[in-house]
Amino acid sequence: MPPTATAQRPSVAVIGLGYIGLPTAAVLASSGAEVVGVDVNADAVTTINAGRVPFVEPDMATTVAGVVSQGYLRATTETPHAENYIVAVPTPFGEGHQPDLSYIETAGKQIAPLLEGNELIILESTSPPGATEFLAETILAARSDLTLKPDTPQTIYFAHCPERVLPGRIMIELRTNDRIVGALNGEAGERARDLYQLFCEGEFLMTDARTAEMAKLTENAYRDVNIAFANELSMISDGLDINVWELIRLANHHPRVNILQPGPGVGGHCIAVDPWFIVAAAPDHSPLVRTAREVNDAKPDFVIDKLLPQATRINDVQIAALGLAFKPNIDDLRESPARRIVGRLSEALPEANIMAVEPNIDTLPAELEARENVSLTGLHEAVRAADIVLLLVDHLEFSRLDASLLAQKIVHDTRGVWG
Repeated sequence: MPPTATAQRPSVAVIGLGYIGLPTAAVLASSGAEVVGVDVNADAVTTINAGRVPFVEPDMATTVAGVVSQGYLRATTETPHAENYIVAVPTPFGEGHQPDLSYIETAGKQIAPLLEGNELIILESTSPPGATEFLAETILAARSDLTLKPDTPQTIYFAHCPERVLPGRIMIELRTNDRIVGALNGEAGERARDLYQLFCEGEFLMTDARTAEMAKLTENAYRDVNIAFANELSMISDGLDINVWELIRLANHHPRVNILQPGPGVGGHCIAVDPWFIVAAAPDHSPLVRTAREVNDAKPDFVIDKLLPQATRINDVQIAALGLAFKPNIDDLRESPARRIVGRLSEALPEANIMAVEPNIDTLPAELEARENVSLTGLHEAVRAADIVLLLVDHLEFSRLDASLLAQKIVHDTRGVWG
């Protein structure tokens, strides 16, 4: 049995054990909290309770195995009572790129019956402005005996503390990055800071909940706009017969220029999604943010349009598509442009054999697994058999590929890995 929670080991329920929730639960449990992780995925719960992790993230497996064996972290499908709740559920967008807060709403409805008063509820999910207020309203609508008014026995405290970590470095950056803490009421900010101080060595930046929500969106929109500039440069350069990688390298020698690198698009649950929350919140005042999203969303079509004329000239063409993840050296396929490109190539080239190479997964995602002309293939097997080699993700394995294997192949390097 886990040890009884004490003032020295606060109890925390982390709702959502995905790419942010599970690392957060693990690092909290390893730093002095008694943690229960909650997820609707029973298989993930079973995996975690066995001390294993259901996805790839460097350095996380050891931490999870340790805190589970010590009894400081357990997983369940049922939400328990805790002194502190961290909500780390998905926040996708729906039709018309409108934010979908249904996961937050469900979490709130599950937490509400358990509350006794004086609990702290932290929304960590990246959210549109006003989402923390929405979570509070959802809970208080179910519990009219509770209040946001500070310093009463029935007060529930709410804060927004957005994650700011990079997949592939989550276990490091959870501890080292500065942390924004946005309070909705009373001492919620101070209480959230005290909880995160168990593991976070960075500076704590205190503000209100709505500003904290917008700060996270702003960080990702800034990246998205700058990537869109690089992607637009790559398309301009292609039409002018200019090597965009050399162009950016030369331009970046200016002391006040730092252009990012282009690619086949933008993926992941943050940069590919969050800017739309800004557009939805202020549609009349966000043309730049909207345009950047449209440029990056259109880049996969540009890649496909470059490849198709060559592919259609080869009977029963063999294509090695290197990478399906949204960034290098992880298994996260969310919003991945590489994944979309492979799917669209499969549709456009029904007679082709598309060999998808993704060293971080064991099975293809369902929509690709169902296609007869797509197979998950080893790197060297795919490259040797290919007429066309399409590099979509700069995984380390691909950067180390023997260049002689690419001789007499048609090569499309969307990441500039091979020069």
